[in-house]
Amino acid sequence: MSGWDDLDEATPAEKEPGALDIDLLVSRTFASDEGQKVLAWMREFYLERPCWQPGADASLGQYREGQNSVIRDIELRIKKARSK
Repeated sequence: MSGWDDLDEATPAEKEPGALDIDLLVSRTFASDEGQKVLAWMREFYLERPCWQPGADASLGQYREGQNSVIRDIELRIKKARSK
């Protein structure tokens, strides 16, 4: 990295071939009422719970952040697909 401009670059997921196609597929998957319920459950079950608690092994926090990043990626792809 050479400066602030590097932070504005597209994320690896945005650079991958067919990223928009995947964004659209993810968006369609979660567009139904059932899909919305599943996404809401995933958000509640993974994102809205603590990643780590005092006394727990540090690897638990790393593991939980990995789970959270999957939900964030799904939500980002839905947002990108809707903005196209």
